[in-house]
Amino acid sequence: MRRTASAQWRKWLSPESPCLVAVTSFAEPDPASKQEGEKRTPNAWFALNEDRPLFIFAGLWTPWHGKRMAREEPADHEVYGFLTTEPYSVVEPIHKKAMPVILTTEDQMTAWLTEPWEEAKKLQRPLPDEKLMIVDAPDVPE
Repeated sequence: MRRTASAQWRKWLSPESPCLVAVTSFAEPDPASKQEGEKRTPNAWFALNEDRPLFIFAGLWTPWHGKRMAREEPADHEVYGFLTTEPYSVVEPIHKKAMPVILTTEDQMTAWLTEPWEEAKKLQRPLPDEKLMIVDAPDVPE
């Protein structure tokens, strides 16, 4: 969610809805790395460094009642998404429109969870250039 001024998001921009989404890396499709004949577009993976330490996306959660898949019966769920912002120099060549809002300090995480939206929205900004890097795809067990 990037356009937080939109009325559609207003009900979730309150101290009841923020959450922290823990990640070690994230991916964006990278059309420039697609080789001739490949069916799928490979991902570019982003992390704080090669060791992939844990970091946090600014998220929003809500209870929801409905079907996750057409063949399932409606049920109660807790769903979340994460806030996005304009991309910065490392992400922008691969994803021109947005990147996740990344919280890097305990103070930022506390502010995201507790401050009114007028204060918390200041966290919706790109990271400084040196904070993220492109890393290899994670090892996936076979």
